[in-house]
Amino acid sequence: MSKNIGYLSGRKGLEENLFERLGQLADAHDGTVPPEAMKQLAEEYLIGDANVYGSVTFYDFMRPENRGKKVYICNGSACLTAGTQPALTERLGQHFAAEEIGTMCCLGRCYENNAFHYAGNNYSGNAVDDIAAIREDRQPRPDRYAVRAKGTPVLTAEFPGIRAYYRVLEESLRRSPDELLAEIKASGLRGRGGAGFPTAFKWESCKNTPGDQKFIVCNADEGDPGAYSDRYIMEERPHSLLLGMLIAGYIIGAQRGVLYIRGEYPESIRAMRAAIEDIRQAGYLGQNICGTDFSFEFKIIEAQGAYICGEETALLSSIEGQRPEVRVRPPYPTQQGLFNRPTVVNNVETLAAVPFIIQHGGAAYAAIGRGRSTGTKLVCLDGHFQQPGLCEVDMGTPLSTVVYEMGGGFRRPVKAMHIGGPLGGLVPVHKVPGLTVDFESFAENGFLLGHASVVCIPEDFPMIEYLEHLFEFTAHESCGKCFPCRLGSTRGKELLHKARTQQYRIDRALFDDLVETLELGSLCALGGGLPLPVKNALMYFEDELRPYFA
Repeated sequence: MSKNIGYLSGRKGLEENLFERLGQLADAHDGTVPPEAMKQLAEEYLIGDANVYGSVTFYDFMRPENRGKKVYICNGSACLTAGTQPALTERLGQHFAAEEIGTMCCLGRCYENNAFHYAGNNYSGNAVDDIAAIREDRQPRPDRYAVRAKGTPVLTAEFPGIRAYYRVLEESLRRSPDELLAEIKASGLRGRGGAGFPTAFKWESCKNTPGDQKFIVCNADEGDPGAYSDRYIMEERPHSLLLGMLIAGYIIGAQRGVLYIRGEYPESIRAMRAAIEDIRQAGYLGQNICGTDFSFEFKIIEAQGAYICGEETALLSSIEGQRPEVRVRPPYPTQQGLFNRPTVVNNVETLAAVPFIIQHGGAAYAAIGRGRSTGTKLVCLDGHFQQPGLCEVDMGTPLSTVVYEMGGGFRRPVKAMHIGGPLGGLVPVHKVPGLTVDFESFAENGFLLGHASVVCIPEDFPMIEYLEHLFEFTAHESCGKCFPCRLGSTRGKELLHKARTQQYRIDRALFDDLVETLELGSLCALGGGLPLPVKNALMYFEDELRPYFA
């Protein structure tokens, strides 16, 4: 990461955002940015040609290989284990040339699979049966999934309307930022993106850092395959996110909020744009909100296909138009973040919980849950469940309740559930009775709650193939900054592929060393987190994997 490029990009700020302009150029030129346009932007922003080229060629939706793609097939973990995509590819191949078909990961349609993207819309389930009409009208099709709650409905509560809901903002602006921050502290709210970092600590750090310009950034690019909870909030409860960001901005002293939303979620982008316009018309956005001296504006940035941008520092580099490489910390984003200004980065679910906390009080939120895992958690169930969909449960709810009561059990025999995204724990089904949905229970048992997305691995799906998929995913998504992740993920993929497809046995000591190097030497959680599900698999599925190792 270059601080100088951050400053240079910051000269034009968010209104003439470099990353956004690159995306617009790619859209206008059949999926990639022409060399002459890259050079012109480099001159305009006073940065090197190589910097712009490095950014453009990193992203799935801007790199030259994207040119001419018309339809994209989801290659996420849930669609992989469901086994739906080969037939889907064949069906789409009857309507598109092979060179017009690309891939996306993941479209958030994990509850019914058969997912693909065409002309700015996502489709799944039986939509491919209507592909001829879709090609003609280019219109979205109904997207329905079950939403269930057990316990306190914080994020799934009914929306009462803008005036009633934003009364919380009016009341908040009559209180001091310190008072509101105290409620966040009392709530015990922890980041829902995976690490479970205390939210109040991050906000207080930014609030206390001097700066004439600060930012609150929503990380809506956490694209864990199997997780569609961010989609739910942005499309069905967008105002909980916007109100959470407004309150956060007031507390830390920020006047700008940035929503960095996955390009794979076009419906979410449209929903958030509409919600922002609604509150602007209602008077809850702009200058001197509610007659106070608090002013705030939102900016939506459409991501361009890079899982690593779910890591907060890579996301900030991306907004600046840089290659999204992970930054070395310190300094932390709260001290030196977007355009080198103090910045808070939180994920969608974290920010969406804030209005409930401020309305009902931190103590009320802390009373929900278990121990240090306060509040509720959204859990996403994939298409292997009898009752797939999204569940909101109090932290501490038995996992068996989610799996067998709310999810109705499995449609076919399942041997493991990958919970928390590709870097989460690989939980064998016999461990389900001993787990509860909270950070501590999962950590104590050698797993990771993360986003709480659930991707099932059927009994007849080879574990060696799933591990190869995880290494391949990491190799593709690595930012390349640190050697352990960049090289280790590729070597791991090669070893597993060779063992799966040839009469080759992997040296177990060598493989263990590779996994340990990834875990200890990687700069961020992509390379550092991959070893967790790998070690889980080697521990719990040793008999199945033994033939592939020497």
